[in-house]
Amino acid sequence: MNLINALILAETTTETTTTNASSGFDPKNIIMIVVYIVIFGALMYFLAIRPQKKQQKEQQELLSKMEVGDSVLTTSGFYGVIIDITDDTVIVEFGNNKNCRIPMTKSAITQVEKPE
Repeated sequence: MNLINALILAETTTETTTTNASSGFDPKNIIMIVVYIVIFGALMYFLAIRPQKKQQKEQQELLSKMEVGDSVLTTSGFYGVIIDITDDTVIVEFGNNKNCRIPMTKSAITQVEKPE
């Protein structure tokens, strides 16, 4: 009998302590969670989004300053000279062979060197 009474008493005391603990929200905890979310969002912006936008701006600037006769490096690693430029595409001549001219999009160019 004593063992059964002890188990019943233990269950009732556990239920009352968990009910009292979860009966209300602590405003300090909610404020801290919001502060952590804001800090994490700012960290993500300064470490990921802002540098990517800066890099995109530099690439856009590079592509807008391209001219015929510039030496370029493509994303596939080929060096060539720009022969013609249209809105979205450029025609690049590769090597000494004058018959090797390939049209490609402007976004496929990673570096531009001006002739000296």
